[in-house]
Amino acid sequence: MKTEAALAYITAQLAEAGIETPRREARYILAAAHGLTQTELLSLDETDEAKFAPLLARRRAHEPLAYITGVKEFWGLSFAVSPATLIPRPDSETLIEAAIETFPDKTAVKTILDLGTGTGCLLLAALTEFPAAFGIGIDISPDAATLAATNAKMLGLSHRAAFLAANWATPLAQKFDLVLSNPPYIPTRDLATLMPDVAHYEPATALDGGADGTAAYQTIIAALPALLSPNGAAIIELGLNQAEPVAAFARAASFTTKTRPDLAGIPRALILRP
Repeated sequence: MKTEAALAYITAQLAEAGIETPRREARYILAAAHGLTQTELLSLDETDEAKFAPLLARRRAHEPLAYITGVKEFWGLSFAVSPATLIPRPDSETLIEAAIETFPDKTAVKTILDLGTGTGCLLLAALTEFPAAFGIGIDISPDAATLAATNAKMLGLSHRAAFLAANWATPLAQKFDLVLSNPPYIPTRDLATLMPDVAHYEPATALDGGADGTAAYQTIIAALPALLSPNGAAIIELGLNQAEPVAAFARAASFTTKTRPDLAGIPRALILRP
């Protein structure tokens, strides 16, 4: 089968399944089926349906494309992903932007903590921006912590990062200049209403924020006084309509608060300082 014909076929199949960007995803599926980059795909003249059919079937069932290809870009870096972790999203890059704004002197950040590290994308992206820093990433899932360590090695950052499987900051007894977190923040009752790509495939433990979506925020904010250095800052990802209630928890714990919006104008990062 000619490559263009295969792309047209995959595109039509994805469109029929309700995939929003079928032509773009068709190219990724065909490239992954052949172990090629998008650039290398341009030189592929022919393909065999047997190569791409299994990947196409998975995407038609709404398995996320990143799990099928095994990679996702974040902050211009390539991260391995797996069903043990959330898929990195562009909205989360707002936290890195907020960190850079908060610490204009990048050499001032010597220690970084990432709570609920997942793929390690927040911590590893931050380490590329703060060259004097060493970071620790914690995740309750041992598989996630192992994957994050793999990503650190792939990005040449394993000498500046360590990863632990633990419940939030329980094992730590030190202070950090920068604390990052993208915690679970979907109210339990809303999990079933998420798009099937998320609800059926991404790990529930990384999504479920409890009855009102704020359980993890309360745990993290309660731990911050023991974790933040005197001139440090914590930057936490927010869900929709959560800026004010989470900021209220932080102010009650004597933190100053500031929000930074994502590209859609939604308050996405909450910056807390002692």
